[in-house]
Amino acid sequence: MMAAKATRALKLFSCLSWILILAVSFSAGLQVNAAVDSMNILPERERARIMDEWLKWRLDNILPELMRREGIDLWLVMSNEPDPGPIYFTLLPATSLYVVRTSILMFHDRGKELGVERLSGGSIGNDAGYKPTWLDKKNKTQFESLAETIKKLNPKKIGIDASPLWGYGDHLTAGLKDKLVGALGPEYSKRLVSADRLCVGWLETRSPQELSVYRHICGISHDIIADFFSNKVIVPDVTTTEDVEWWFRQRVRDLGLDPWFHPSIDIQRSKKEEAKDKDKVVIRRGDLLHCDIGIRYLGLYTDMQWSAYVLQTGETDAPQGLKVALANANRLADVLMAEFCEGRTGNEVVNSAMKKGEAEGLQPLIYTHPIGVYGHAAGPPIDARAPESAPEGSRLRGEYPLHLNTMYSIEFSATTKVPEWDGQDVRFGYEEDAIFTTEGCAFADGCQKALLLIR
Repeated sequence: MMAAKATRALKLFSCLSWILILAVSFSAGLQVNAAVDSMNILPERERARIMDEWLKWRLDNILPELMRREGIDLWLVMSNEPDPGPIYFTLLPATSLYVVRTSILMFHDRGKELGVERLSGGSIGNDAGYKPTWLDKKNKTQFESLAETIKKLNPKKIGIDASPLWGYGDHLTAGLKDKLVGALGPEYSKRLVSADRLCVGWLETRSPQELSVYRHICGISHDIIADFFSNKVIVPDVTTTEDVEWWFRQRVRDLGLDPWFHPSIDIQRSKKEEAKDKDKVVIRRGDLLHCDIGIRYLGLYTDMQWSAYVLQTGETDAPQGLKVALANANRLADVLMAEFCEGRTGNEVVNSAMKKGEAEGLQPLIYTHPIGVYGHAAGPPIDARAPESAPEGSRLRGEYPLHLNTMYSIEFSATTKVPEWDGQDVRFGYEEDAIFTTEGCAFADGCQKALLLIR
């Protein structure tokens, strides 16, 4: 029901979101530099307004369905000031930048007709969309008031964010849990259940507006990659990989955006060229360059790996073998994304894709991950790496099923022998961001079909 509602709304909001982006860019009336203006990157105030609109839609439409899916009547999100955890700020307006002492957010499902009531057992109030419940601070402690509120609501299942498996569902501290259990007493403490899958669902599920604008965010990443993998930034035999990495960091900051991680630029060479120069810091002609970059904008992350070739003197194109290697990587992406199906587990998807990729001789190694409000985000890992290489618990989390209206970084490597490099194995690291809806899994803003060329 939730997936169908979001899919119908996506068609409506797809156009509206772009109109909104363009409208606020012109209505803001601010003087911004040409680079920012050309990418339609919004000033802080407009970003906050848009993200708050997204939040309202998510709370009204996504959260109730998730609570019912997981069978939780009351969800408690509790945080201390020094340690907000991964969920807290995703539930509050953009002006909420820190936890006020001990904050307690409550979501009480009153049924489909009345919906989910949002309550606050701390200092968060109506201005943030939460009805305060701790009104008598003079005579009642915070947890006495909380216990009184919970007993009045009388929920059958009280979801708390504690989990041995999901980091995104495990931020309730031992101290806060002890206070909660002590205040509730044994009868109501028996109703406490893990809300880890609710946490995962909340973080992984995107609104129609977010899915629409995600293409724009990915497009910004693509534009930045096209800039640094060009002669605008790289001069063969002069520029170093570190130069390019710091160019990216500065460019992202100049655009008013945040890098997710420090970027990496690495080099593969033919063994013949490597014998001439083992230094892989200075970029040389004949190098195959590979980047791994990510940005954050409007609360959403990107994570991408693209490749470029530095032309030898007299060359006008990359060696055919390298172009075939990229084509093989794109073929593996098609194989993997075709395996996405609602309800299948991450492990089922990756096991099937690996078998089909191996059957086609693509030498695959798949390590795809969810992406969204975090880079390595909540949701099922699609990871074929050995336990010692993959994150701990990856295969267990891979038993979680795929849900619609989610986002993934389609990440893997494919290895191809390149004749022009004397049959040398060339490993193509590939990563592109995609959206999974009722229409299947598709790249948000296309993917790399041809090697970028540096002269």
